[in-house]
Amino acid sequence: MTRTVLLDLDGTLVDSAPGILGTLRTAFDQVGVPWDDTVIGRHLLGPPLYESLPPIVGAEAAAAVLARYRPLYQESGLLKSTPYPGIEPLLRALVAADVQLGLATSKNEPAAREIIANQGWTELFTAITGDTVDARRPSKAAVVEEALRRLGSPAPADCVMVGDRLHDVVGSAAHGVSCLGAGWGYAEPGELAAAGAAAIYATADELRAALLGLVLFAIRTLVRHANLPYRAGHGQGGGLGVGGGGRHR
Repeated sequence: MTRTVLLDLDGTLVDSAPGILGTLRTAFDQVGVPWDDTVIGRHLLGPPLYESLPPIVGAEAAAAVLARYRPLYQESGLLKSTPYPGIEPLLRALVAADVQLGLATSKNEPAAREIIANQGWTELFTAITGDTVDARRPSKAAVVEEALRRLGSPAPADCVMVGDRLHDVVGSAAHGVSCLGAGWGYAEPGELAAAGAAAIYATADELRAALLGLVLFAIRTLVRHANLPYRAGHGQGGGLGVGGGGRHR
């Protein structure tokens, strides 16, 4: 019964590529590391840059670039993140349907919180979880583990992850949580399916319909087991109603 939804940030809720890649290009130029468009692009986004850059430019050059990149990104790059079409209605519809939302991103947590706050979404999330500033959550599995803990350790069957890269699928699967693919994000063709995403959606509107369908199924199941009359309706804010319109668990 899906009552908790974990959401990735970059490539799922917001398009952060212009801010990340633009700032990264500036950092490369300032440090004097050659930029190669054939190997540096949107496909790098998802895992932490401290994991994805060293194989491309070497550990020493990556360290120098990232030391310059971080303050630059904090100053201006993170504010260049823009929501994908349909994301705002998706988030608000899920909250109205009494779904618990958790952010689970490999971006460092302070930056993630600032992006969420800049969009006016902070109050929609029960928990906002990212990597630590000293990289103590280097994998998506580590981020998901902490996010689930902050959300009260819900049963895996009561959760679903939404993400745009294979790391989201693999990281959530490590905790028994299925992942729905955000097909509008940064994945390479076939990446999400090969990683084992339970389903892949082309738009946030399609995803919203699917998630609200899961919530409705959960409500019907609860009502059936409790032997209560079921009434589908719209409560305040467009939420789904049960019985006399009270909160559903």
